[in-house]
Amino acid sequence: MNYKIVRLNTGLRTSKTSSVLIIYTGGTLGMAYDDSGSLVPFNFGQILEKIPILSNMNIAITVISFPEPIDSSNVSMSHWKDMAYIVYENYDSYDGFVVLHGTDTMAYSASMMSYMLQGLNKPVIFTGAQLPISAMRSDARENLMTSLEIATAKINGKPIVPEVCIFFNHMLLRGNRSKKVQSVHFDAFESENFPPLAEAGIVIDYNTAAIRPYQPQEELVYINKLDNRVMVLKLFPGITADIMDACFAIKGLRGVVLETYGSGNSPSEGWFMESLAKAVKKGLIILNVSQCNGGRVIQGRYETSKELLNVGVISGTDMTTEAAVTKLIFLLGQHQSTEEVKKKLVVPMAGEMTA
Repeated sequence: MNYKIVRLNTGLRTSKTSSVLIIYTGGTLGMAYDDSGSLVPFNFGQILEKIPILSNMNIAITVISFPEPIDSSNVSMSHWKDMAYIVYENYDSYDGFVVLHGTDTMAYSASMMSYMLQGLNKPVIFTGAQLPISAMRSDARENLMTSLEIATAKINGKPIVPEVCIFFNHMLLRGNRSKKVQSVHFDAFESENFPPLAEAGIVIDYNTAAIRPYQPQEELVYINKLDNRVMVLKLFPGITADIMDACFAIKGLRGVVLETYGSGNSPSEGWFMESLAKAVKKGLIILNVSQCNGGRVIQGRYETSKELLNVGVISGTDMTTEAAVTKLIFLLGQHQSTEEVKKKLVVPMAGEMTA
């Protein structure tokens, strides 16, 4: 891929200058209005004109842009591989990384990056905007400026936030614990099952107890084998055996994220459990997550979920759907053994679930 590289001429450079690599994939943050009033990607070489205060930051900034900015609704496995590889390839050259990404699938991409970049010990901050950077009331400036500050924040020479995160509307959230919940408000993301890693006010207040500790012995490993033969099946009152059986019969399907009610509950009728049992018996991996934004799956807590255990459905505990889907894609890419995937699904890989 022919990336576009721009090195910004920011001021106040000293021998102690921090360095950040911005990866621009697309999304609203990098858009501007042209003469006709249409939104088009702007040239990041001109970003200092949009955000002049960047010139006063003691940060050396390089921007790598995808050749063609993508709408995040079109994000695919190849884009995940590109994002992770750019971080891996440039890992030793920068203090931190900021990924500019559309909001619609940001939680999916942040989750996948947390799995693909094993041994990560530097900040990778995803951010974006609800309004383009050229709009008068845009949230783009604040989100970008604070993300850059977090990406370079250190204590005793060690990064404060050595993990994949999402920063949006004053809140820093663990990437694989996040979910987009708003399309028209600035507070677009929530992390109901895990506390915020930081809150940006007059100062940035870091929640050090929640942040994954810096691990100096770790070395970064880039893993890009993925298998997207998965699907999400959301339960609803009125779902039928024909619908479920048709889904489970999809050619090549290896894994299903089953969105159940409340704390992992489902219909208890015989046909429902029989459909699941047949699917598991033929080798499908079925991972149970809750439709609720908060809470966790506790299979067996209620009678309606006890049978799920018996037929071999795996509990996703408090994982989001986004984290569950990407974890399944990642693990299926690493292992042909169904049993090996099942074992690793229930073990935290990057803080995506409570042990």
